[in-house]
Amino acid sequence: MTEIRFGYKASNEQFAPTELLNYGVMAEEQGFDSVFISDHLQPWRHDGGHAPFAMTWLGALGARTERITMGTSVLTPTFRYHPAIVAQSFATLGSLFPDRVVLGMGTGEAMNEAPLGVEWPEGKVRFARFREAVRVIKKLWSEDRVTFEGDYYQLDRATIYDKPSTPVPIYLAGSGPAATKYAGRAGDGYITTSGKGAELYTDTLLPAVRTGIELSERKPEDVDMMIEVKVSFDHDLEQAMEATRFWGALGLTPEQKHSVEDPVEMQRLADALPTEATAKRFIVSTDPDEHVARIKEYLDMGFTHLVFHAPGPDQAKFLKLYGEEILPKLRALV
Repeated sequence: MTEIRFGYKASNEQFAPTELLNYGVMAEEQGFDSVFISDHLQPWRHDGGHAPFAMTWLGALGARTERITMGTSVLTPTFRYHPAIVAQSFATLGSLFPDRVVLGMGTGEAMNEAPLGVEWPEGKVRFARFREAVRVIKKLWSEDRVTFEGDYYQLDRATIYDKPSTPVPIYLAGSGPAATKYAGRAGDGYITTSGKGAELYTDTLLPAVRTGIELSERKPEDVDMMIEVKVSFDHDLEQAMEATRFWGALGLTPEQKHSVEDPVEMQRLADALPTEATAKRFIVSTDPDEHVARIKEYLDMGFTHLVFHAPGPDQAKFLKLYGEEILPKLRALV
C-alpha cells in the first residue's frame, strides 16, 4: 500500500529566516511528516515580503529536527543557479541528513530570474533548458569526471565528490500536460498545487503523469504524487478569509502575472482583487470536517503527499490547530 504523508509548506515569501525555521521545527513537533520551502529571490509582494535562501535554510532545519522529510517546492536550476551547483548543494544536504532530503524543481518565475539580468524566454525554451538541467544533475550524482556538451550547459571532467550514501529523490513540478508527462517520466515525485478545478487534475495532469510513468517502465506507486493544498483554517471565518489577502497573487490569472518581474507591481495587481478572489484558491472554513472532506478529494484523485500551505500571519496557531483538529482525522481516513 502506498504511504500517505502530510506536510507543511514553509513560505519563505512571507516569513523571516529565524521565524520560518521555528515553524519548521514546530511542524515536526505537531506530527507533520515533511516540510517544503519555497525558493525565491524576490517574494510575491514587496511590503512585508521575505526571501531567505532555501538551501541554507534547509541545512538549519535539518540540524534542528530529527525525522521530517524536507526539500524545495520548487527550485529553478536553470538561471540563478547552474545545475552543477544545485547538484553539489543537495548532495551535501543528502550527506548531512540521509533519507530526509528531496530536491523539488520547476521551470521558474520571471520575478526570480529577470532581476538578475536574465532575458526571460518563452515557455518552450524554459522547458528545454529545464530538461537539460535535470540531466546534468543526474549525471553528476551518478558518474565521476562528467564531460557534457548540451545546448545550454557544458561540463568538462566535473565531479561531485561528496555524494550521499542514498540517492536524493528528485521531484518535478508541472502545470501543463507536457511538463507533467516529463515529471512522470523523469522524476521520483510530481509536484502541483491545489484549487484549480477538479477536471484539470483528473482529465489532464494526472493522466499525463501516468503516461510519463508508463514510458519510464515504472509503476504508479514508484512516484510520489505531491500536491500543495492551500488551506485557511480558523475558528473565526472572517479571519480565515482575510488571511488569504497576503497571497492575493494566487488569485491572478496566469496571463496577468506571467511576465511580471517586480514584487511591487505584483503586489499592486493582487491588492486590487476583492477578498473573495484572493480566497478562491484556498479551502477556507471554520469546520474541521469540511477541511477533511475537501482534502479527501485530492486523496481520492491519487495524490499521496499533501503539503498544507496556510496563508495567515500566525503560523504557530495554524500548526497547532491543524495538528490537533485536522491531521488526526486525515490519518484516520488512510
